[in-house]
Amino acid sequence: MNANPGRSRRPSLAQLIVRRRRFFMAAWALASVVLVPRASQLGERLEGAAHIEGSESGAVEQLMRGPLASAYGRYAILVVRGIPSPATPAGAAALGRIVEPLAAAPEVAGVFSWLTFPDPSFIGDGGDGAVVMAGLAQDSAAADRLIPPLRIRTEAIARALRPAYPEITLRWTGETALNVDLRATSSADVERAERRALPVTALLLLFAFGALIAALLPVAAGALAIAIALGAAAIAAQFWSLSLLLQSVVTMLGLGLGIDYALLMVSRFRDALAEHGDPVVAAEEAARHAGHTILLSAATVALGFLALLTVPMNELRAVAAGGLLVVIISALMATTLLPGLLATLGRRIDWGRVARRTSRESSLAFWRHWGQWITGRPWLALAVGGLPLLLLAAQSTRLRTGIPSGDWLPPAMESARALDDLEVMGRTGLIQSLRIVIELPPQASLWQADAWLAVGRYAAALEADARSARVRSLVGAAAAAGLSHAHVLALPPEVSARMRRGTVSDDGRRVLMELIPAESLTADAAAALVRQIRATGAAELGIPGARVLVGGLPAFNADYHDAVAGRFPWVAGLVVAATTLALFIAFRSLLIPLKAVALNLLSVAAAFGAVTLVFQEGHGAALLGVTAPVGSVFSSLPVIVFCVVFGLSMDYEIFLISRVREVRRSGVGDRAAIVEALGRTGKVITNAAGVMLVVFAAFTLGDVLITKMLGFALAVAVLLDATLVRMIVGPALLQLAGHWNWWPGVLARIDQADRAPGPADAPVPVP
Repeated sequence: MNANPGRSRRPSLAQLIVRRRRFFMAAWALASVVLVPRASQLGERLEGAAHIEGSESGAVEQLMRGPLASAYGRYAILVVRGIPSPATPAGAAALGRIVEPLAAAPEVAGVFSWLTFPDPSFIGDGGDGAVVMAGLAQDSAAADRLIPPLRIRTEAIARALRPAYPEITLRWTGETALNVDLRATSSADVERAERRALPVTALLLLFAFGALIAALLPVAAGALAIAIALGAAAIAAQFWSLSLLLQSVVTMLGLGLGIDYALLMVSRFRDALAEHGDPVVAAEEAARHAGHTILLSAATVALGFLALLTVPMNELRAVAAGGLLVVIISALMATTLLPGLLATLGRRIDWGRVARRTSRESSLAFWRHWGQWITGRPWLALAVGGLPLLLLAAQSTRLRTGIPSGDWLPPAMESARALDDLEVMGRTGLIQSLRIVIELPPQASLWQADAWLAVGRYAAALEADARSARVRSLVGAAAAAGLSHAHVLALPPEVSARMRRGTVSDDGRRVLMELIPAESLTADAAAALVRQIRATGAAELGIPGARVLVGGLPAFNADYHDAVAGRFPWVAGLVVAATTLALFIAFRSLLIPLKAVALNLLSVAAAFGAVTLVFQEGHGAALLGVTAPVGSVFSSLPVIVFCVVFGLSMDYEIFLISRVREVRRSGVGDRAAIVEALGRTGKVITNAAGVMLVVFAAFTLGDVLITKMLGFALAVAVLLDATLVRMIVGPALLQLAGHWNWWPGVLARIDQADRAPGPADAPVPVP
């Protein structure tokens, strides 16, 4: 033992962060310089379309880019209104003035309309309007960039035709156009939500802290965390397919968690400053105690996002990636940057005071009084707080997932208005068309007579289904033209190549058919049709060894639902197990993790119940801009809400339990520790929840339905969790469990070794 007793101990991590604060400030300044400018590039790098790894619909899309490639592998639909029926000479002439310049545009690989082939699908019911299919020149995600210049061209065409046809409208829609519009609408929603939330949040914090600098510091930390996370996501989007949901999630959580973590650090610093008077000592104490709480809280939130990474879908992985980035950055900023800033500011943290310091003492008194009431009547508190939660959670049993019904797309989107036009024309089935690929066995070919007849019979059987409006195929087109199998084989090679391009592969083994659903078919019914064709198609085809693959939007919807619903139990179980283990390690307790998980599950179920009542059944939905019940919620919503809410709810549990344990270790009894912890954290938790509530509520006022649903679910969960759960039910359960809360940890062993009543166990008077 050669230790020098006069030598000072190695500084703790909290002391190191405060004493080397200039280094950490420089590091964050460098990160800001590198990453913040990249945040503006994120919008154009995010994808509007979701992709499911290994899905059948994805396999069909790949075939249409490979063996079945054509000029229409990726296309947009132009809906024309306000001209005579193209079946008339005047209407045909007007349509020609639209189609000819469009076909010559560099963004267009090919144009298909009534003028190309007199298919009734390209004219509205009663001759009302026309539909033009434009193949896009780039068969990739870059094709999204072709929609804006195409709209400029069609606006010029419409202006030229308006003197002759005053009511003419030309609107683009289809998957590509919808993705472009949803990306722009989502970005606008995020910007508006930030503008709504930040001023209100600043006012809340000003009321909470009573000083301008103390209020603005958490807001600045949240805004910087968002900017850095978005910049990092922009870099990741260069190498990884990320969905536009990432932007909303990063902004929501950055404003919420970033401000909450900073709020906790600032609150702890001000308390320590009032006690010690030395800013450096106060900053070190805040970094030690609040820093540990923040990192533990961030770890539980991150676990939910890590679980989302297991779902093979770019949309949910984008949510997971964005969530992980903003949680990690917010936590590191609060624990490594803020302590140094606070030590530098010192008493200037209270600059711009608008309220007297006595408000802090009155807050402590109020929450201590509240804690005494709860711990004095734990069974009554359980009834008062638990019954409303259970009633609301019971509503979640009616939650349905699928494609929401009704007109829920943002009405300002051109592509949404074009869908309304298609509905008036009776042609919405064009958007919901199924792409059916028949893969014949080796050595077989469509050009063989038996295969030709089998494919023709199968197409006829599909068209005879009441759910089908029309089936397009090469065999059907040949029959409509009066060409038999022998006639087709005898066609000149150049004519035959034009006929089969995009419908039959060069080797004749893959055949594409397009099924246009009946107008009355709902999105869920179309997905059910997809599942039926997949289950029975090969048998009905009657060719041994053949396969039937189904793609298109309804097939994607079916794959999307199955991918999410099938993995939800696994994701939920992984989150619950990992969180329980993390809390057990952190608190050395068995009961506290089990209680926390049970209460979190109750908060999640209550949030699902609220979504069921408001969106699915329409109670009060008009207040959120939803004009009618949507019947079901997006399949991805429950798993996103579960992972996010489970982590967010754990924040307040950790804030409270960490302080209870801290007080308990000082020798205070269980009830007194609960009362004191509520006194110290009650205001922090309610202020943090108020910030979260404002942020999430701001997103419910947007135009994109899934963002609106997500913001509402998170707002309800935070409201219930920070009031009924953490301020009533949780403390009541802690009181009832007593010293068993800490079993089998150190505190429990101390209690068992010394059960004699003393000052630590003295009862707290209950008014």
